[in-house]
Amino acid sequence: MTLRAPPDDRDLDSLRSFGVVNLDKPPGPSAHQVAAWIRDATGQNRVAHGGTLDPKVTGCLPVLLGDAARMAQVFDDAVKEYVTVLELHDQAPADITDIVAEFETEIYQKPPRKSAVKRQLRSRRIHALDILEQAERRLLLRVRCASGTYIRKLCHDIGLAAGTGAHMGDLRRTATGTFDDASLSTMHDLVDALAFADEGDEGKLREIIQPAERALVHLPRVTIAPSAAREVEDGAPVYAPGVIETGPAEAGDATPETGSQVVCVTPDGTAVCLGTLVGDPDADSGLVVELDRVLV
Repeated sequence: MTLRAPPDDRDLDSLRSFGVVNLDKPPGPSAHQVAAWIRDATGQNRVAHGGTLDPKVTGCLPVLLGDAARMAQVFDDAVKEYVTVLELHDQAPADITDIVAEFETEIYQKPPRKSAVKRQLRSRRIHALDILEQAERRLLLRVRCASGTYIRKLCHDIGLAAGTGAHMGDLRRTATGTFDDASLSTMHDLVDALAFADEGDEGKLREIIQPAERALVHLPRVTIAPSAAREVEDGAPVYAPGVIETGPAEAGDATPETGSQVVCVTPDGTAVCLGTLVGDPDADSGLVVELDRVLV
């Protein structure tokens, strides 16, 4: 069996079948529709996106191509960031800044009636909530929050607290986990890059489709030997003799701890599997990583 080439050495077919696009979702289609268009444009059997966006909402939508769709779970708990317009129904009170600040905490929300999830009260963390601009009855807010937070409901609740009532205006997602709006590509960018690549100019497409490992930089890493990677390919978990070293995430300071999700990679940086660290990687024997998703 042959393992996938290192991330920096992959040809375009390999990138298309194990890559990620940091898409700037346009208004109109749903996230599911956009992902289907990318699936067809890139010739893949399967794609997955990093978090639902309603049709009118724009912004950061990482899309995983081909075999990379197996790792969609890494976005389940990813912190999201949004910029939204809060439309107050009356003049903003003098203490509106203090009122907004009170929501920078753990909040409780019930999903709306049209939601695909069960309508029961649940808590979500608002990590940061800032007023970027204020003009009469409109506030431009930046919200950094836990996955699954309903921004429309947050705006409604802020309006109740202000005593004026409020609703959400425009909404744009500016970040999903480690992906942000500094490197977004549009559907037009992708289609043009695919056409250029067909004519022999690969540069633009290589900028847009990144190796799928880019979606895993926030996870602690367990480096395993190529021989152990081939065993993983056949469905075997990772045992201590196959572990070369462990290390923190590429992005951030997350370190491997028992019970934490990790990505297993070969020495050249090729992702092999997602798993849960269950044993001592420095031991001479024993189970170290239980498999969650095999990526090879």
